[in-house]
Amino acid sequence: MIGYITKLSDKIQRDHVRFKNRYGLAVAGDLYYDKNIDKAKKYPAIIVGAPYGGVKEQGPCVYAGELAKRGFVVLTFDQSFMGESGGEPRNVSSPDIFVENFSACVDFLGLQNFVDREKIGVIGICGSGGFALSAAQVDTRIKAVATCSMYDMTVASRLGMDKQAVQAGKERLSKQRWVDAENGYPEYIPSFPEEPIDKVPAELTEPTAEWFRFYALKRGHHPYARGGFTTTSNMAFMNFKLLNYIDEISPRPILFVVGDRAHSKFFSEDAYKMAKEPKELYIVKDAEHIDLYDRTDRIPFDKLEKFFKDNLK
Repeated sequence: MIGYITKLSDKIQRDHVRFKNRYGLAVAGDLYYDKNIDKAKKYPAIIVGAPYGGVKEQGPCVYAGELAKRGFVVLTFDQSFMGESGGEPRNVSSPDIFVENFSACVDFLGLQNFVDREKIGVIGICGSGGFALSAAQVDTRIKAVATCSMYDMTVASRLGMDKQAVQAGKERLSKQRWVDAENGYPEYIPSFPEEPIDKVPAELTEPTAEWFRFYALKRGHHPYARGGFTTTSNMAFMNFKLLNYIDEISPRPILFVVGDRAHSKFFSEDAYKMAKEPKELYIVKDAEHIDLYDRTDRIPFDKLEKFFKDNLK
């Protein structure tokens, strides 16, 4: 086990857990709860999904530690092929499997004696926002969804590309398949250094510099989150739409939380427009995208607590 980016309260228990998704892949997670809870009773639970390419020891542990203090059982996890979860080769990304893992988390929580399986909600940070919403579209056991700094990675895979650029991208990825097949393994080029650095290189522009402000510095660096996925993983995202049925989440509620300075703000705004009531778009003042990963002075925990306590009844 490798370190977490924030200290755990001595009032909170964190159990390392392991379970399988419907593909038989092992999912590694952490289960958080107040040490003084009565396990003869049942409590509402929240699943927290990591940013795309992140692991449970980063942003999710910040959310889980705080929400466990507020009366929730909280489950964080590593996506398949990432962190301590199973799956080979490593750093492969799959929209279908990444969505499935949220339902696998619901399965696990519903089998815990002190969790009320009728009161399970989800928080998706960054890319997990899109995966969480996609899971809720089909898995009605998810009773409420909140996203923080949401990214829709299927939209991002074609962002800013015209038809010619899309075709060129497909050609490049298709040729990379030949290279991967010949090598016997898929190409993976990490974005961030193996060890944390002291400052962001001056030549980097936004939003790359922003990613470095979290993932490359001591603030959020983790050796299991080097950035990006295998090159050909993007083929699956170009051929998939995560939020085609977001309107079908209704009448279950959705809360979109986003910073006013977030470069990703439009993802939440667009998803909010597509969703049906009940829904809310909550803007955090003076916050960029990564601020909702770990800054407890920006993450609106009071808002999140009220949202889930009101809707996990």
